[in-house]
Amino acid sequence: MPGPLQQLKVLDFSTLLPGPYATMMLADMGADVLRVEAPDRLDLTRVMPPHDDGVSTAHTYLNRGKRSLGLNLKAPGSAEIVKKLVLEYDIVIEQFRPGVMDRLGIGYDVLKAINPRLIYCAITGYGQTGPYKDRAGHDINYLSIAGVSSHCGRQDGGPPPLGIQVADVAGGSHHAVMGILAAVIHRQHTGEGQYVDISMTDAAFALNAMAGAACLAGGAEQQPEGALLNGGSFYDYYQTADGRWLSVGSLEPQFLARLCAVIERPDLQSYGLSQNPEHQQALKEALKTAIGQKSLAQWQAIFAEQDACVEPVLTITEAAQHPQLKARDMVIDVAKPDGRTQKQIGHPIKFEKTPCESGYIGRTLGADNEDLEGEQIP
Repeated sequence: MPGPLQQLKVLDFSTLLPGPYATMMLADMGADVLRVEAPDRLDLTRVMPPHDDGVSTAHTYLNRGKRSLGLNLKAPGSAEIVKKLVLEYDIVIEQFRPGVMDRLGIGYDVLKAINPRLIYCAITGYGQTGPYKDRAGHDINYLSIAGVSSHCGRQDGGPPPLGIQVADVAGGSHHAVMGILAAVIHRQHTGEGQYVDISMTDAAFALNAMAGAACLAGGAEQQPEGALLNGGSFYDYYQTADGRWLSVGSLEPQFLARLCAVIERPDLQSYGLSQNPEHQQALKEALKTAIGQKSLAQWQAIFAEQDACVEPVLTITEAAQHPQLKARDMVIDVAKPDGRTQKQIGHPIKFEKTPCESGYIGRTLGADNEDLEGEQIP
């Protein structure tokens, strides 16, 4: 069955991670996404290793289900092609610095004059306004400016370089999708399109959530290992005898009671419920000692029988084989041009009536130029 967004047509000018991840989600949900790429300015995700059959796995994943138009936006005639496309593709996503699309002759004001129903989403590091709007940045910078990095990591080790791009994806990609779909609902009621301004720094700042509320309204500045959920309590990671790790999240009394029973320290249950830092540290030391005496596999077998919010820290390979993720179809086979398939992460939203599908891996640059009949592509 077609996805829930089958009526949406998206013109995608984005590169790298935030925009492409957002439009991948839209494509998975049924939107018709046409990605516009400059033939003379290669997107790094097309070439970054590792490769499968000579094609970057980052590209084949991030651009699955999308068509590709190779178009030099600086060349004469390109703006006219985009203007014609906007009559049909009434959602635009771009990831340039502020003002770039205007200089190319295809900024929001120009395009909305052609199609007043246009929803135009711009994803940038710092947004379209403010003193940093033209400043370069990366995920690590946005998390730093937004205060997120300040209360992550260990007191003696500083902020950790994260293995995933939180500001890019949870910030830029997901907020872009939310903003676009909210604008679609508004358009359904009013017939009007609008501009959606996504700042990855704004979004990262919003992700502070409870820590931000504690600071702004409660006056409690957050510090590494200083709060309940960032290492300031027994809610933490503990190393096993074979050098692996267990995550312990047994905050509620019933889970804490089972945890303390398993490590044969029921006397420490009251410590886990205490706000006294010394009590928390004593429980942490007990957990460190106990968990360090058995291997990860041994602990997995023990906690498989205990509903205690204790789980192993798995590699991506191990996670892909986990029965829960397999049951949820979170690893899927996506078609390659030669008829074979490539394993990819599946779509995380499960619809009852309109399941998401990923038709094919990311296509070669300009693979769909021939679809623009009668147009001379610069």
